Formats: sequence, C-alpha cells, structure tokens
Amino acid sequence: MEEIERLIEGELLRQNNGIELIASENYASGNIRKVTGSILTNKYAEGYPGRRYYGGCEFVDEIERIAIREACELFGCKYANVQPHSGSQANAAAYRALMPNGGKVLSLVLNDGGHLTHGSPVSFSSNFYTFVHYPLDKNGRLDYEVIREIALKEKPDVILSGYSAYPYIIDFKKIREICDEVNCKMMVDMAHIAGLIAAKKHISPIPYADIVTSTTHKTLRGPRGGLILTNSDELIKKINSAVFPFYQGGPLEHVIAAKAICFKEARKPEFVNYVTSLMENTKECSETLKNLGALATNTENHLFLLNTLDSFGITGLEAQKKLEGIGVTTNKNMIPGDKLSPKETSGLRIGFAAVTTRGCNKSDAKRIATLIYDYLKGNISEESAKKIVKDITSKWTPIEKL
Repeated sequence: MEEIERLIEGELLRQNNGIELIASENYASGNIRKVTGSILTNKYAEGYPGRRYYGGCEFVDEIERIAIREACELFGCKYANVQPHSGSQANAAAYRALMPNGGKVLSLVLNDGGHLTHGSPVSFSSNFYTFVHYPLDKNGRLDYEVIREIALKEKPDVILSGYSAYPYIIDFKKIREICDEVNCKMMVDMAHIAGLIAAKKHISPIPYADIVTSTTHKTLRGPRGGLILTNSDELIKKINSAVFPFYQGGPLEHVIAAKAICFKEARKPEFVNYVTSLMENTKECSETLKNLGALATNTENHLFLLNTLDSFGITGLEAQKKLEGIGVTTNKNMIPGDKLSPKETSGLRIGFAAVTTRGCNKSDAKRIATLIYDYLKGNISEESAKKIVKDITSKWTPIEKL
C-alpha cells in the first residue's frame, strides 16, 4: 500500500506541476473521483436494471437508471447504454449491433485522424469487419463529395465519422444524406467532441446517426468509460445484447454512478462556459504558433495539429520527449499525408481540455504557444523553460481542489 500511495503522490505532483496538452485527457471533479472510489465497486450486477443475474441490486439499479436518464437528457436522445468500459468497447458493441454477421465500414484514413478501432490492422475492428477509407483533402478537411463517390463505389454497410485528430466541424447532415443515397447505416464516434456537443458548440449527430458512441472522459470531463446512444427502438435491443452478454460481463457500477454525475455537471451553465473557454484557448495557441512561424492547423474545436518536422526539424516523437522534459505533456501524432511511421510521426496533437479545467485562459494559452515554439526552436534553455512552466501552473487550481 505504501508503494502505491507513493506512486499516486508522484502522479499528483506531475499533474499539478505540468501543462497537460494531450487532447484526450481531462481532470474529473472531486465528486466524480469520490464516487468512482466508492463502495459501489463491491457490487456485481450482470444484466440491466430490473433484469439482473444477481440479487441485492435495488440501489445500483436506480443509479444506472439515473445515468441512462441523464445521458438521454444531455444529448437529446431516446436510449442510452452506459455500461461500456471504454470507447473501444462501445465501438465493438455498436459494430455488432449494426453488422451482426460482419460487413463493410467506410471510415477516415487512419493516418488522417481515425481511431485504432476504425479499421487499424492491430485492432479487432479490421479482423472482424472489412474497412475501406476516405481521405482528407489537401487542406486537411473532409471532402463530402469524395466520401459520396467512394461510398457509391464501395457500397458499405456503415459509414463511420467522428475522429481522434480532426480539428474542424463535422457536417453530420451531409453524411446522413450520403448514407441515405447509398442505403447504409450511419455511425458516429463522438468521443473527442462529446463535451462540445453537450454544450451545443458543435453540431449534434443525434438527429442523423443510427448509433452514436462516445467516451465519458476527454471533453466531457467524466470518469474513464464508454457510452452508446440511439433513437432506434430496434437498435437499442441489439446494442444492449452486444454489450452484455456478448462483449462484457459485470458492469462497473461505481463508474456508472460517476457517469451520472458527469452528465449532470455537463448540463450546468458553468460547463458551457468551460467549453467556450476551451475552444478559445485552443484557437489562441494555434494562432500564436502560426504567427511565430510554426506550421499548425487551424481549429474549430478542442485540438489542432502541429507539424514539428517542418517547423523545427524534429519528429513528433522527439518533440514529445523534449517537451515532456520541461513538464509539457503532448502526444506524437500522424498528420495528413505523413510519410513517417506511427512510431515517429511528423507532428503533435495538442488540446486544451485538461488545462482549461484547471483555469488556463487565453493569456496562458498564448504563453504556452510561445514556450513551445521557443523551446523547440532552441531559443531558450531547458532551465528557463521549466521556470515558465512553473510560473504558469502555479496560478491554476490544484487537481485535488477541482
């Protein structure tokens, strides 16, 4: 126990003293952390509320019903399954519900911003289903006419949208129109932009998609877990059976309780203010880097891509390691048209979800951009960079007080 406590304390210091720019990470509130560590972790509850395989589920049944209700109210949909342990589990169940006997999925080229579960050869997805892909255009944006042409040629069973590293708004209405023309199903993985959708700062996929999957952390700022939404009376039955018993056993009711709190928190005006600031901070950092001379994408959401190879002459991996040495955490990422391997990459994915939770403002975002540029360019020393990081983070809310 002492060893684990020591390591947890080390992680707390790392989080408090660092600048977290990984776009898929965030800081959960104290209430969410409290419930996640509650006695609910003791309860086995295979099945669904009112239909469990174990006794003594009267309280967790009500908790799960609340989580389902809150998810539906937050996103404006008819049905929700809150049991998936992760976004990958949610995607697996969604594929199963849409294509129980296998099928073909049309999704974004992985190097252009798709997720591993969107057809990567190392993922279950490409082993159980056939994937074909559409690319981004020369400006790094979705070309809906190209998607339409490929869909008409390939005749997929499902068109998948929602991405891991796409910095622009997605037009779900246009994708629905393509699905209707091709006569296929529409699935959206909104894991990265769920918080923006909840705050009505991004077009919602709910009116258009047959199934929507998500994580509950990232921009939604909840516990680590998955979520599946639909308006279909038929599909919710298939989704439920795909989650349990096909892919999962006992649900994590302590995490489901935390999801319920997350959904409640995301319906507050404060959350809308948070998402507004998040998007402003992200744009400020991107614009500042571009003004300084770096090759960064524009952004319309919570993240952008920085081409480190052409900006600083180093790979994304090298940039990630160098920044981590001064307390700035990022992740290497492929950029559209990348010629380097996924292990190296030509860039970084940068997001402001976590630091905005702690109190980062536009002035801080500008300082962070300048810090990244000057340090990777070699204009300032490691010692000077560390002092800037310390000065910026010292003004933010400590993790334990969120």
